[in-house]
Amino acid sequence: MKKLALYVALAVLAAACASKETKDETPVQDKSTSAQQSPTNPGNSQVTTTKPSGPVTGYADAALQKRSVYFDFDSNSVKDEYRGVIQTQSKYLADNRDKKIRIEGNCDERGSREYNLALGQRRAEAVKKVMTVLGVADGRVETVSYGEEKPVALGHDEAAWAQNRRADIKY
Repeated sequence: MKKLALYVALAVLAAACASKETKDETPVQDKSTSAQQSPTNPGNSQVTTTKPSGPVTGYADAALQKRSVYFDFDSNSVKDEYRGVIQTQSKYLADNRDKKIRIEGNCDERGSREYNLALGQRRAEAVKKVMTVLGVADGRVETVSYGEEKPVALGHDEAAWAQNRRADIKY
C-alpha cells in the first residue's frame, strides 16, 4: 500500500512539474504550385547591402551582396534556389583564404525560445555543411543561432515570418 501511495505521489509531482506551454496551431498551406511567387521566397527582395571587405575581383557585386539563405517553416533544408548564393560565397572564401565567416541562424517568432534556438543552429549548420562540401575549411566557418531574437521583419504574418526564417553569412 505504501508503494502505491509513493507511485501516486511521484505521478502527481511529475504532472505538476510538466510544462504548461501551448503552441498555436499553424494553418496548413498548399504549396503545390511552385511556379507562382510566394511570400515564403523573400530571397530576391531581401539582400544584405554590405559586401565582404577586401579586394573583390571576378565577382559580380550583386552576387556578393546576397548573403542570406531563407528556409521553409520548421525546416533546415537548404533550398536549391539558394545554392547559388552559397556557391558564390564559397568561391569568394576559396579565393580569399585569410577570410573567416560566421553563419547566423534565425527563426520566426513561432515556437518556444529553446526550440527556435535549436532550429536556428540547425539552419546555420546546414549552410555550413554545404560550404564545406564546396571546399571551405571547417575551421573558417563559425555558426551561431539567434533563434527569434534578431528579426528583420517585425510583422506577425506569413510575409514577415518568411523574412525571419534565414541564415545570414557575416564576414
